[in-house]
Amino acid sequence: MHVQNITPCLSVVMPCYNEERTIRECIDAVLSNSYVGQLVIVDDGSTDKTRDILKEIFSDRVNVILQEKNGGKGSALRTGFRAATQEFVVVQDADLEYDPSEYGRLLAPLLENKADVVFGSRFKGSDAHRVLYYWHSVGNKFLTLISNMFTNLNLTDMETCYKCFRREVIQSIDLKENRFGIEPELTGKIASGKWRLYEVGISYSGRTYEEGKKIGWKDGMRAIYCIIKYCPMFEVRRMKKRSNS
Repeated sequence: MHVQNITPCLSVVMPCYNEERTIRECIDAVLSNSYVGQLVIVDDGSTDKTRDILKEIFSDRVNVILQEKNGGKGSALRTGFRAATQEFVVVQDADLEYDPSEYGRLLAPLLENKADVVFGSRFKGSDAHRVLYYWHSVGNKFLTLISNMFTNLNLTDMETCYKCFRREVIQSIDLKENRFGIEPELTGKIASGKWRLYEVGISYSGRTYEEGKKIGWKDGMRAIYCIIKYCPMFEVRRMKKRSNS
């Protein structure tokens, strides 16, 4: 049987906050993927044993960055994106809701030079999904609908964690949001940049709030604000204003 030789080409940016139960397993899963050339872990001011576990990680592929204060997912991602060095960059939450074995699926349109950005959709395809909160899924689909209306995209999952980029694309985007507003901000600015965007179906093993899920209704309200704030029409005006000043 022919075994394909895979050249590492992926920087994985992993923001984490109080993930002592899953961080070690998630790191092992990421590093077992042959596409991964770099894992950037940004600890966002954890107060549990997460940092103690990170001190035990010894790999030349792992870059651990410790933020002294909890700034939010967006803050951690900005830090991680700046540290990425590989050709492609993907976001990986540390809670194992998303499966690192699927990086090849995300990378395929990029490696084939069809895309500049790829989103992994939890609502596309027939992969396994853990059954959890009905209203949470309604909220996700509603935010995606509103986002699509403002960006003129036809995404099925704007809020997905799995967003994969060419490194030059993500490092060219000036990101502002500190918390979960980073998702609609990224989507709006990608639409403004007119980069080639693809979606692929992924599996999803969501967790309960008792298991550590952090996003809440206030984040949903902020997402609506960010969808409007970073919509392409307003973003283009801001860019023109900056270029003329």
